[in-house]
Amino acid sequence: MAKKGGVADALRQLKEQLKTKELGRLYVFYGEEQFLKRYYLDKIRDLVVDALTESFNYHAFHAENFDIQSFGDAVESFPMMAERTLVTVDDVSPFDLDSAGREAMARILRDIPDFCTVVFSFETVKWKPDRERKELTQAFQSAQIVEFAKQSGRELVAWVSRHFAGEGKRISNELCQYLIDMTDGTMTSLLGEIQKVCAYSDAPEICQADLDAVVEPVLDALVYQMTDALGRKNYDQALEKLRTLLKMQTEPLVILGAIGSHFRRMGAARSLQDAGRGSVELARLCGMSDYPARRMMETSRRFSGEFCRRAAELVMETDYKMKTSFDDPQRLLELLVVQLAQEAERG
Repeated sequence: MAKKGGVADALRQLKEQLKTKELGRLYVFYGEEQFLKRYYLDKIRDLVVDALTESFNYHAFHAENFDIQSFGDAVESFPMMAERTLVTVDDVSPFDLDSAGREAMARILRDIPDFCTVVFSFETVKWKPDRERKELTQAFQSAQIVEFAKQSGRELVAWVSRHFAGEGKRISNELCQYLIDMTDGTMTSLLGEIQKVCAYSDAPEICQADLDAVVEPVLDALVYQMTDALGRKNYDQALEKLRTLLKMQTEPLVILGAIGSHFRRMGAARSLQDAGRGSVELARLCGMSDYPARRMMETSRRFSGEFCRRAAELVMETDYKMKTSFDDPQRLLELLVVQLAQEAERG
């Protein structure tokens, strides 16, 4: 049966299996953190196959080349000059196969040989078991299901610092967090930005100017920075962040949607603050991870509940104008920021 426990337990078990070189027969890898997913796939591949026998013992399937007969043959193929074979299936949902395909898949998964390891990996396709497909669902009960979720703020800060150190650079924890805030918070994105920053800077220690020079902030990061500037009553900087978004050719309606979503979370944070609740409740309520929830709670202290309510109204009014008037959407966004600044000034 699949091991029960949380995300950390499943990953811990996988690490132990790699350490002891005792792999299971069936795995499912999914989750937002693509870097970790690929990292552990590579670890399994390195453990199971070598360059000499790879063409015999490693069978890779994806949406373009998958068919159930070839998959079954690969699972049953004996290893050549090795102890195990590896079969990977990327972005193919077994639950979306036709009836005959699902039945065949269930038969194969119920009887994976001891010498074979099968890994289903999901990136662009969601891992979404269908309980109505009972036979196939039961076949996956023997799988070790590992979710690679986004890492916590503390874990990411340490990881970013290590990667800069690997490039011979020093960076403070504060700037590590600043870089994380500028990106989508995934290791894949961060690794690319780290490489860009290290290529740009000749200095042994990274400064904020290095990050600002080459890292392109994501939409949510700029919206947060804009809101934070409003909270600190730095209204010129709030407008500057909006104009940065517009220069990135982000659609005004997309920007407005991000602003609206941000202020809805801000309103929830303010309400929880008033009720004596903390970031754990906000994370659960809004589907946020720990660090963004704590950051949102901290920022919400600068705003009153009335401001959050009024901000939501102004966003809705701007949305209506964008969709019904001939006014310039960019001008409407700038007017929104000015109105938010006025409301923030009133407290």
